[in-house]
Amino acid sequence: MSKPLDNPAEPFKKALGEATKVMANDPELTVSYSVDPSGVSGDAMRLPQVSRRMTRDEVMLARGTADALALHRRYHDAGTHARYAPQGDLARELYEAMETARCEAMGARDMPGTAGNIDHKIGHEAMRRGYEQIRDRKDASLATAAGYLIRHLATGRELPAGAQNVMDLWRGFIEEQASDTLENLQDRLADQSEFAKFARQIISDLGYGDQLGDDPDQLDEEQDDGDQDGQEEEQDPDSTGQDDQDEQEADASPEQSQEETQDSSQAQVTMDDMADQEMGEETELPEGEAPLEPPAPQPISEADPDYNVYTTEFDEEISAEELADAAELERLRAYLDQQLEPLKGAVSRLANKLQRRLQAQQNRSWEFDREEGILDAGRLARVVANPTTPLSFKVEKDTEFRDTVVTLLLDNSGSMRGRPISIAAICADVLARTLERCNVKVEILGFTTRAWKGGQSRETWLNAGREQQPGRLNDLRHIIYKSADAPWRRTRPNLGLMMKEGLLKENIDGEALEWAHKRMIMRPEARKILMVISDGAPVDDSTLSVNPANFLEKHLRDVIAMVERRKQVELLAIGIGHDVTRYYERAVTITDVEQLAGAMTEQLASLFDSDPRARARVMGLKRA
Repeated sequence: MSKPLDNPAEPFKKALGEATKVMANDPELTVSYSVDPSGVSGDAMRLPQVSRRMTRDEVMLARGTADALALHRRYHDAGTHARYAPQGDLARELYEAMETARCEAMGARDMPGTAGNIDHKIGHEAMRRGYEQIRDRKDASLATAAGYLIRHLATGRELPAGAQNVMDLWRGFIEEQASDTLENLQDRLADQSEFAKFARQIISDLGYGDQLGDDPDQLDEEQDDGDQDGQEEEQDPDSTGQDDQDEQEADASPEQSQEETQDSSQAQVTMDDMADQEMGEETELPEGEAPLEPPAPQPISEADPDYNVYTTEFDEEISAEELADAAELERLRAYLDQQLEPLKGAVSRLANKLQRRLQAQQNRSWEFDREEGILDAGRLARVVANPTTPLSFKVEKDTEFRDTVVTLLLDNSGSMRGRPISIAAICADVLARTLERCNVKVEILGFTTRAWKGGQSRETWLNAGREQQPGRLNDLRHIIYKSADAPWRRTRPNLGLMMKEGLLKENIDGEALEWAHKRMIMRPEARKILMVISDGAPVDDSTLSVNPANFLEKHLRDVIAMVERRKQVELLAIGIGHDVTRYYERAVTITDVEQLAGAMTEQLASLFDSDPRARARVMGLKRA
């Protein structure tokens, strides 16, 4: 009698692992199964976990993920990819999405069986992200849609419903801008270098050519031309000198002394050097040729290339722990708690309300018969009845909000001193704790300057001769109170730093917003929410005294426009005592700082509300 298998899924896992190695053309690849996000790290590949029950969805998702990752490993060359990679964030997202689609299309052409598996994976991801319910293309990523379109055009296959919806929403725009380029798709698929050039052209057609950076092929041609010209210039003078030297050596008698030979050689070298110098000074480059110039420096701001900064030498991005020792942070935190003792009850009630609203929308469900997780007490009776039956575990399914990160960007300017900064700190604290319970990661950042009246930047400017309109003229201080991956309990004392005397100074909102945005887009979460809390327009006396009066305000508007245009981050703002709706599309203004807690919780809750009318009502948006 054959022994029953301990886990029926093991043969499938082993077979899928071996097939994946063959498909990736990498026998050294190690394949494992985990509840962690799938991906490849070095020679290790993680695939979605397959339970003992081996449901069809589990099996198809594992096969689709394995095929997609294996094809990417087989057809993708990291060096070529990096060579043509754009510099801008959105351009890079488009570039990555199209390269992934190319690898999957190559697999569908060479190994048709992979196409259906990957379709299931794409459909699973689209359903998880709610793509089927999207009705406005602004709610979907352009990069995602471009990847879907490339795969559809390359394979001719229809996409799963959610992915098809996203592609259809953007297809008219993409084809209108890049129809001529798309005609060459089939000819470029097999050659990654040619496809990378094709992808860069698509990015340029879509209006993001400014994010591409220098063309690597053009740089190589200029470098080759420069090297060739240099070789020709070296060869011409050397040829004559070498011939003369050979003739002299041939005519020399054997009795010539070694000393005379050395003197002659040294004299010849000296003459050659002088000839080279004279030719270098007198020879002009051919018409149309120019020496290779160093690349232009990258602009300070992606939102406005004309925004200038006198110097960034004295700017700092610093964690709260570096601005005060642990004992001082604990003392300041105790002082903060004491200041807000009367408000704790109201803030806690609002936090509980937010948590109930978020958890009410989470579709909690469990996956049973897993090999690891929480012991399933409901199935213990089977073990009692039959001791040979293995224990059964259960795992809670991912909820809607686990793929979300929220950043709170707090104005740490001097005008926030007193009650406003205290309430902002405690509200950030409570929101971080509440969202962490709902499995939403939270980052808390602050922005101010290191000094009043310009600091070391202004001193340097004064000593250098007072350049006209030098741009931003102060030392920035960007503070990290809590990173997204840090647990709340470890960073709780950090928020007391806002109570430190002398911390709050000037506010340069535009650069702070761009800094927070850059940090967010580097995060792996699918949904990113950035909430700005400020009490007015950007103000820095040192900068505004030597630049146009709207210098900082214009830059803030440009950064907001960039963030809202790219749609990578959902941006909202709360103004304390000042109308910030003139800057931000999604914003509310409160007149009393004690309303801050309610405004923050309502705004965040509205973002997770499934009813768009409720979201619009809370956010103060116009209905379409």
